[in-house]
Amino acid sequence: MSGFQLTSSQLAAFHEDGFIVIDSLLSSEETRLLGEIARADVALQAETESRADGEGGAVALALRNDLADDIYSAIVRSESLVAAAEAVLDDEVYHYHHKLIQKQPRDGGAWAWHQDYGYWYNYCCPFPQLASCMIAIDRATPENGCLQVIRGSHRMGRVDHGKTGDQTGADPERVQVALERLELVHCSLEPGQAILFHCNLLHRSDQNTSDHPRWAFICCYNARSNNPFRQVRHPQYSPLEKWPDSRILSVGQQQLSALETARS
Repeated sequence: MSGFQLTSSQLAAFHEDGFIVIDSLLSSEETRLLGEIARADVALQAETESRADGEGGAVALALRNDLADDIYSAIVRSESLVAAAEAVLDDEVYHYHHKLIQKQPRDGGAWAWHQDYGYWYNYCCPFPQLASCMIAIDRATPENGCLQVIRGSHRMGRVDHGKTGDQTGADPERVQVALERLELVHCSLEPGQAILFHCNLLHRSDQNTSDHPRWAFICCYNARSNNPFRQVRHPQYSPLEKWPDSRILSVGQQQLSALETARS
């Protein structure tokens, strides 16, 4: 991570469109380390769950509420990324959770249309003052199930959600209205690129029908002023210790070395 800073035009685009794409958020070496560590991380794989998509497939993901001395946490804590989250939410932020999406070739399931706040609302967050940053580990394309968003749909407010397979999906009628009036965007990403998006942005992804994996790492932030009013699944506010961007490389190298030693 090269110490990027959001420009005024990017900030305006986030508020208008509900998302922005950040080029080369992670360097090629940081992205390589993240991918190798994630695929070799036995503990993370043991935590991976499968969620039926209601379309005959299932999505594999691992979710953590806690931070540690690992590459995942170094990315979440990185000064530049935290500063970007604080800029778009106009408040101090804290770590809400992070997760690894694992779409395998010709196997990874879909995510139904949804807003993150569609269910985070039920986790006692009073306001839609949350944002997520999804970082591509592999190249993301329409063929392997890249993220799709409806530009500007965050301005619709919170849409009712219900069960879709093992997932929570947005009201199909409202989604159809959004698709008729707003632009559908397929967010193709190169490894290391990222998309920073608002918690009310409608988004989904298709099943991976290609021969290529599509893994992604997602950092989720909540505003301090939006602290959940009671303890539920995800954490309440605690100060987020920011780390220099350079620690992503150093922590990642140590973690990969430890994983390789454990396997030998």
